[in-house]
Amino acid sequence: MSGDNRKLALANWITQVEPGHPQPPLLHPLGSDAGFRRYFRYTAKQPLLAVDAPPATEDTHQFVALAEYLRQQGLVTPQIVAVDASQGFLLVEDFGDQLLSRALTPDNADWLYALAMSNLQQLQDSPDQPGLIPRYDRALLRRELEIFIDWFATALLGYSPDAAERQLLNQLFNRLEENALEQPQVLVHRDYHSRNLILRDNGSLGIIDFQGALWGALTYDLASLLKDCYKRWPQETVKRWALAYYLELSQADKLVGVDSRQFLRWFDWMGLQRHIKVLGIFARLQLRDGKPGYLQDLPLVIRYTLETAGQYQELHPFADWFNTQLLPLARQQPWYSDYQTAGDDVPMANGLPA
Repeated sequence: MSGDNRKLALANWITQVEPGHPQPPLLHPLGSDAGFRRYFRYTAKQPLLAVDAPPATEDTHQFVALAEYLRQQGLVTPQIVAVDASQGFLLVEDFGDQLLSRALTPDNADWLYALAMSNLQQLQDSPDQPGLIPRYDRALLRRELEIFIDWFATALLGYSPDAAERQLLNQLFNRLEENALEQPQVLVHRDYHSRNLILRDNGSLGIIDFQGALWGALTYDLASLLKDCYKRWPQETVKRWALAYYLELSQADKLVGVDSRQFLRWFDWMGLQRHIKVLGIFARLQLRDGKPGYLQDLPLVIRYTLETAGQYQELHPFADWFNTQLLPLARQQPWYSDYQTAGDDVPMANGLPA
């Protein structure tokens, strides 16, 4: 079924599940996400979003089950008003437009990130549900990292690593996988960042886009939040926030025997795994899915990647290879801008965000 036909079918479905709509409502499209879901607003007695989640690509059952599971942990997820999993249609609570990415300023950054990290601790305290939450295991970590080779290096930049380069990348990937697997394993949202957290009128944070949740590394979501692919803060500020999170966990006896240096290494290397993966995913979104908007965010992701790879001796061979082989090709791309200044549009207060 085409997109327009699905939109019409969604509107007709609303008339069946919402008695106040004898006629199909006019659906106003919102921005889509990196998946295949589409979101629409319409006039209703309460703020609602109509969601088109094609069954061929989206698991509606998993979304509904995870929404309820997270609410049971005291987290704020959209209430599910109606669902037809066979068609991939949902009506869900509308949290509004105040994304964390829009709400953040230098004056409120400390407060909002503290709120986001408090919610993250609550999420990580969730009990394991093996039947509901898949494992973030080595095989999945490797598949994600391979996306970088297949879609960023080869498909987007036209570079195919030779056998020696493959060995270098394999050594890097092994290190990043070990880094993830040696950490305490907790619930991982997997996209816990400023575009998936919504500041509500009552001051709470609503959490969205959680359907890919896994059971994995403790620092994954923290790296996703503080080393956001869409919003950058100075490295010392990020370190200060990460250490504040470490202190909270340590005081709660959740990191027995782990010092701050080890925690920051976990955090940095987990961020590198995510950013290497994201380079491939953003390229794939353009080349496979026809979503070019994410290409403009690649320079910031490159910046994160090279910053971290340059900070650790073990990662220098990868940084050298990237700088020598991939960066010259990236500079020829129409989406490219100077990665060394990518994300530097955050206004400063007294030299650093407040």
